Amino acid sequence: MSKVRRLLFMTGNLGKLAEAQQVLGPHGYQVSQFLIDGKNPEILEPQSESLKVVAKEKLRQAREILSSLGRGDEAVLVEDSGLFIDCLGGFPGVYSSHALATIGYSGILQLMQGIGDRPTDAESSSESIGRGRRANFQAVAALWEGEQTYFGVGTCLGRISLAAIEGNGFGFDPIFIPDDLDKDGQPIPSGEIGAVSTGGIPFGGVEMSEKQKFSHRKKALEALSLAIGPPSA
Repeated sequence: MSKVRRLLFMTGNLGKLAEAQQVLGPHGYQVSQFLIDGKNPEILEPQSESLKVVAKEKLRQAREILSSLGRGDEAVLVEDSGLFIDCLGGFPGVYSSHALATIGYSGILQLMQGIGDRPTDAESSSESIGRGRRANFQAVAALWEGEQTYFGVGTCLGRISLAAIEGNGFGFDPIFIPDDLDKDGQPIPSGEIGAVSTGGIPFGGVEMSEKQKFSHRKKALEALSLAIGPPSA
């Protein structure tokens, strides 16, 4: 029987925790929040243009906290992700958390008002919106296993919707429409209909089980689990 490995996830987002449990649980990990006296430990938000650099610094701080508690050999997971919008020069990108807390997704829609919402005479509406409002979610997951650091990277291609749809998900989910996927789970060109599709509905309007098929975070976690390998017997 495989050994279950305890894994502390430094996150205050229960949605992210649920995704990590769903993906890493079958690989032998018991994923729980990294809490000190019932609270998320405070870390300094790194300033960098690279998600991987941000994730590495967060992991370093997490390990430092564990070491100060005499628990330096415990496995810990951090994850950093961002929404990169082409027409905004990649903004909010690594500053997505700050942008979400300050202007929210409604602010992003205001910044993009008038962009790609009207086709030219030579274009269809879907082509114009698809090109003018292109965006992608990126995620980097980093795990310290006690002796070595592992990384996983995931990307979800798509576009920003003209209006928000709330109900499910978190963060910028209400305004992000993923590109359809083929039968193998690979993205196809924007505007084409694939075997897996939200029907043009943002993540905020689809169930978690459906979102998981597209999730950049899930891809990063799956890449991470492959890098680590199967759990020890």
